Amino acid sequence: MSDTLQFQQYLKLADQLALNTTREDLDQCTRLLAFNLAHYEAEYEQLPLDETLEFVYLDFLNEEQLKLLSSGLETMVGMLGGIVQGFDTKEIH
Repeated sequence: MSDTLQFQQYLKLADQLALNTTREDLDQCTRLLAFNLAHYEAEYEQLPLDETLEFVYLDFLNEEQLKLLSSGLETMVGMLGGIVQGFDTKEIH
């Protein structure tokens, strides 16, 4: 599957999930993603937020940027899908 197609599919799925969730679900997803980011930065290094925000609003994305955004959307879709379906608390503990 091409990077562009994968990105478009994750974006569409993220939009569909967001339309079918409550504000509280979106809040919980945001908190969990923020925790993931904080955990990554504590383990590795701070992410260059200014550089990544720069290309989020571009009209054209190169292959590297598409892969990065697809990966982020995959994480978001998984997190939001888990919230909507209800995480198995046995897996979390």
